[in-house]
Amino acid sequence: MPAHAPANVPSFGQELRRRAVMAGRLATAPARALPSFVIIGAQKAGTSSLYAYLARHPAVGASHKKEIQYFSYRYQRPQLWYRAHFPLQRELDRLPGGGITGEASPYYLFHPHAPQRVHDVLPQAKIIALLRDPVARAYSNYNHHVRSGWEDLSFADAIAAEPQRLAGERERMVADPRYYSHAFRIFSYLARGHYLDQLHPWQALFPRDQLLVLRAEDLFTEPERVYLEVLDFLGLERWSPGDFTAQNIGRYKGLSDATRRQLKDYFRPHNKALYEWLGRDMGWEELG
Repeated sequence: MPAHAPANVPSFGQELRRRAVMAGRLATAPARALPSFVIIGAQKAGTSSLYAYLARHPAVGASHKKEIQYFSYRYQRPQLWYRAHFPLQRELDRLPGGGITGEASPYYLFHPHAPQRVHDVLPQAKIIALLRDPVARAYSNYNHHVRSGWEDLSFADAIAAEPQRLAGERERMVADPRYYSHAFRIFSYLARGHYLDQLHPWQALFPRDQLLVLRAEDLFTEPERVYLEVLDFLGLERWSPGDFTAQNIGRYKGLSDATRRQLKDYFRPHNKALYEWLGRDMGWEELG
């Protein structure tokens, strides 16, 4: 792990204000709604953009923060803590057609306990997964962690070190639901691209009409079309926010051709299995 701390640690004053706000929300938590939809991932696949677009819909009440991570590493907290992040039910009732709320925590797709936990608390929720070419996703994820201060290896060294960094971590998490693995969350550049392995537990718990799998590249290039597809899935009236500016865009130098070819070969069998399960080709073999 890098010796330096992440750059986004809140100041003392910010933390005090955050706690004061949360205390007020906790006091009214029993009167707050639970989500009707959850965007589960993948990380660096457009979840921030999609959630921002949905939060602007007239019938959607936004959560207090986008990534709550309750069903991943904060599940030991009371369910009222989770409710505290959402609008009051009476506020949603005043929205057109009766409003809904939701959240987006992209670690949920990868976390081994998240599918069952979400189903236990939100069995009727609509689940949305955005999947991105796993090569581009891995490299974007890596650069995000470099900027955040979590990673100090080169990309080539990081993917070479991944098996050792992650060795036994998933098994420890499965054996002990309270166990938090920094390595599993941060250094899983390649493992997070094994999409079918991650989708199977969700599909086993939620009917297919509650699970929507989208191609992130379509959201990037045709955001309004994908947005309308999501509105239809959620049962919301078709409406456009007008502005589809992408969120959380990182700038970094391109991936080398040699590393790209290496990773294309690595992910090819995983992608093929996903395509067969979905019944459609995601087109990632042609990208890049």
